[in-house]
Amino acid sequence: MALSGSWKRDFASGVIVLAPVLVTLYILKWLFDRVAALGIIDIEPATLPTGLKWSAPYLEVGLLLLVFVLLTFSIGYMMRTTFGNVVEGSIDSAMNQLPGLRVVYNASKMAVETAVSGPDDLQSPVKLETWNGLRMTAFKTGKVTDDGHELLFIPTSPNITTGFVVECDPGQYTETGETVEDALTRVLSAGFGDSKDGGIPIAVNEEDAERRTLN
Repeated sequence: MALSGSWKRDFASGVIVLAPVLVTLYILKWLFDRVAALGIIDIEPATLPTGLKWSAPYLEVGLLLLVFVLLTFSIGYMMRTTFGNVVEGSIDSAMNQLPGLRVVYNASKMAVETAVSGPDDLQSPVKLETWNGLRMTAFKTGKVTDDGHELLFIPTSPNITTGFVVECDPGQYTETGETVEDALTRVLSAGFGDSKDGGIPIAVNEEDAERRTLN
């Protein structure tokens, strides 16, 4: 019986390590096939040396990603200037004049801003009592409404890029005294992880990640 239990633990440990790797590889393969099917950059295998004809799809995707990265950095650099702000304002104004499409544009822009903002933008975590004594982990946003209510963000688990924004009085939540890192570890692990008990802590900024790498 003890040996059987050991096998189960070994198998579960292997699944925990292997399953995320396989899922990640599958998603990367799916994304690669979708990008290659776009055909934006078309490299004929016949133009390549005999030993490299197989690499045509990889060259197409590689060049497309290179162009995308360069274009993204160029636009990002431009956005640091006054001209960039004028261009962004003009695009926003033009898109908001289009009935129907403006909803899609604003929703997608907000989703991207939320995804790329990162957890380092979150303020101190708090506990918010929702109903009948149940408490949820929330984060201060540092924003206050016109009538004095504080805006809190309640992330979903394990995907913290989605969640709920609630307005509440300062007396409706409880300060926990814990760090953003500890709270995010708990949320991202669906309640199973704890950085204090040997779990994998979530680095909320580049300095934390570098410090753990050195240690």
